[in-house]
Amino acid sequence: MVFFLGILLFALLIGISIALHELGHLATAKMFGMKVTRYFIGFGPKIWSFRRGETEYGLKAIPAGGFCEITGMTSLEEVHPDDAPRAFYRQKTWKRVVVLSAGSITHFIVGFVILYFMAFTFGLPNVRDTAVIAEVAPCVQNSVDAECAAGAPAPAKDAGFRPGDEILAVAGTSTPTWTDVITETRERAGTTEFRVERDGRELTLTADVARVERELRRADGSTYKQEIGAIGVIHEQNFEYDALTAVGGATKFTGTMFQNTWEGLLRFPEKIPAVVKAIGGAERDVDTPVSVVGASVLGGDAVEKGLWPFFWLMLAGLNFFVGVFNLLPLLPLDGGHIAVNLYERVRNWVRKLRGLPAGAPVNYLRLLPLTYFVILIGGSVTLLTITADIVNPIRLP
Repeated sequence: MVFFLGILLFALLIGISIALHELGHLATAKMFGMKVTRYFIGFGPKIWSFRRGETEYGLKAIPAGGFCEITGMTSLEEVHPDDAPRAFYRQKTWKRVVVLSAGSITHFIVGFVILYFMAFTFGLPNVRDTAVIAEVAPCVQNSVDAECAAGAPAPAKDAGFRPGDEILAVAGTSTPTWTDVITETRERAGTTEFRVERDGRELTLTADVARVERELRRADGSTYKQEIGAIGVIHEQNFEYDALTAVGGATKFTGTMFQNTWEGLLRFPEKIPAVVKAIGGAERDVDTPVSVVGASVLGGDAVEKGLWPFFWLMLAGLNFFVGVFNLLPLLPLDGGHIAVNLYERVRNWVRKLRGLPAGAPVNYLRLLPLTYFVILIGGSVTLLTITADIVNPIRLP
């Protein structure tokens, strides 16, 4: 029951995000005096609606998005003479761009707000695996579970490492991640230089790397013992903030999520074959794309297991992804309409420099083949991911 309630909660929050996306278009369009005739969540048959002023608000049967209908989105649309001054295509370019981008900006705001509240409640995970120290151990020994024995070495403590230090390099080798620090340190013994950043400044600490025997785990789950180098520091896996410092923490984490989202979009095409294989019964790769259905299933898992930080982080990530994806310069996405409007503005500016009058508005009919192609590809990918999420979903262990 908790699992299904989690699915419903995540799906509901996605629906709210979509409603806020369309609300961004609605609010900015009305702010600039454009005429908005309809604001609906969902598609298909109308379930319920009401009219306030010149705008009809309501819900439709298929919860797969929403729309905000603005009069005169293109010059091809027939507009009543009384509404012509308020038509979208008659407005200044910057106003049109603001209205078109308002949906994505709303997603970014929602994502940031989620991260802000996460920062001073749950904390924010170290998703970039930066080599920040959470704790300096009093010693290192063969068994990580045993208490410090008399005379046990304490390399990090003796070298002056502190919680909050970020290790930038080990013996001159750059270590952008904690994994790099582990890899480099394991191969060392004796006097080794560590370059760290502390309170915004860099300094070099010299530690006497100890050789200890540890039990390690192979990829197949089996274990083995091996002598490795260690200095006695513990990785910071979760950054915690108060209500004030959470602003900076959420801002930095937002930048990380934008970077991850963009990298994910660039790698998106190469992940599709794995989705097809998963539909055929192959093991589902956790790095493959998921649809709203798959995300909701993961949300249900998170609620059932009490993993609320994962739940909210996934919702924030979904908002950033939708916001960035919607700005891609492809019709019928908002980014495609933005590209067309910016093209018209630049073209007219060039024509003005040449002493020519402004050109005619872009004929959207000529762009229909490209638009249909994007819809075909997007619809096919959506169908594939939904199918995979039904027959072979990604689940939290």
